[in-house]
Amino acid sequence: MVEISFYALETHSQLERQIFACKLIEKIYRNGHSCYVLTDSQEQAGNMDKLLWTYRPGSFIPHRIFTGIIPDLTQTVLIGGAEIPENWQNWIVNLSELIPVVHDQAERILEILDNTEHCKQAGRQRYRHYQQLGLKIVTHRM
Repeated sequence: MVEISFYALETHSQLERQIFACKLIEKIYRNGHSCYVLTDSQEQAGNMDKLLWTYRPGSFIPHRIFTGIIPDLTQTVLIGGAEIPENWQNWIVNLSELIPVVHDQAERILEILDNTEHCKQAGRQRYRHYQQLGLKIVTHRM
């Protein structure tokens, strides 16, 4: 059964939220998992793509924006919209307002919320949805 983790950040900054996501993505990658970063827009996907190259000196996380082409290396972090490829559904880092479609193979969905009212409200809706599905939810206040 998929486990949902909410990370509630104190910041109102989108950049700080995205840097926090980069740290989680790096940890997921280093632990040998495939990961998909769910975004709301091409602009947000592009920002995450750039940030994963630059957020920490010396860090290397193979990643790319998902354009419908499956990479040869299954541990490549993919960034994109709601069409999550099958082999990248195990770990989902959700930076969008969307509720990821949960499949049997999904292990974790990581929801990262900043402290803006808009983000918190969308997060509450996703939280209620996961609750209604009977999924295990853990909240981390950062």
